[in-house]
Amino acid sequence: MYEDKIFVPPLKIQGIKTKLVPLIKQNVAITQNTVWIEPFMGSGVVGLNVAPTNAIFADTNPHIISFYNQIQEGSITPHIVRNYLEKEGEKLSRYDDKYYLEVRERFNDSPNSLDFLFLNRSCFNGMMRFNRNNKFNVPYGHKPERFSKAYITKIVNQISFAEMKIKTNNWKFVCQSFEETISSADENAFVYCDPPYIGRHVDYYDSWDEKKELKLCENLKEFGGKFMVSTWDYTAYRHNEYINAIWSFCHKINKEHFYHLGAKEINRNTVVEALLMNYVPKNNCNEFAMLNQQLSLFNYNYNVG
Repeated sequence: MYEDKIFVPPLKIQGIKTKLVPLIKQNVAITQNTVWIEPFMGSGVVGLNVAPTNAIFADTNPHIISFYNQIQEGSITPHIVRNYLEKEGEKLSRYDDKYYLEVRERFNDSPNSLDFLFLNRSCFNGMMRFNRNNKFNVPYGHKPERFSKAYITKIVNQISFAEMKIKTNNWKFVCQSFEETISSADENAFVYCDPPYIGRHVDYYDSWDEKKELKLCENLKEFGGKFMVSTWDYTAYRHNEYINAIWSFCHKINKEHFYHLGAKEINRNTVVEALLMNYVPKNNCNEFAMLNQQLSLFNYNYNVG
């Protein structure tokens, strides 16, 4: 009864794919024996919902990987999270921004996965941002009553779901670069990539630029197996030039998505997402053709305007 339900992970991150998960699930090319390779794990929302039997989740952010490894090891449980958030939430309610900054300083001095969760769920706009010294630097969200009983229960339920998926499947969490992750993948594996969106967001743990976009494309071509890449196609203001420049060999499916996150207003508008695949997608052909027709019309209006 839960097959169509989209489960939200306990960690929040910019560009989370919650609303795109159904489209991704419809078009991934995996079997029960396929090893799912995810070089940009992020919040984990795609992998947790696709729920492959065998998977390697990687990210360069050590705090994300440590968080999920601790769930797998049992040092983070729903009970532990509830007790922690009840205690820390009461302090936040009493001392407001002073306590948030105290926890942030404590985390930056001595990283702790529970503090990481606390900061992630109480910071401004649910962002996950680090400075050049790899210090968490997102300001306070100014919600002293953030950890209400209902909100804590919501997070605890998310931990419970993640714990169930992690412990019933053969999953591994590693902190490493996308280059290392893809190069170690067998050609019978399936690689799903959700890199930072080039030209849109700059608040990720690692910066992303043209050099890395080109390197990702090169690595996936060398991989030799099936892959899917999530990226943005166009907005009302501009389009992603790299799709035609370097990803033109891929099949493409589009879906409209509204982003609430982003420091600039221009990044809080409707974005037409793109799923790029080096194989023919399973998605309905009529819908695929209609979306491409809409894309062509947009490009015509864009160029004429």
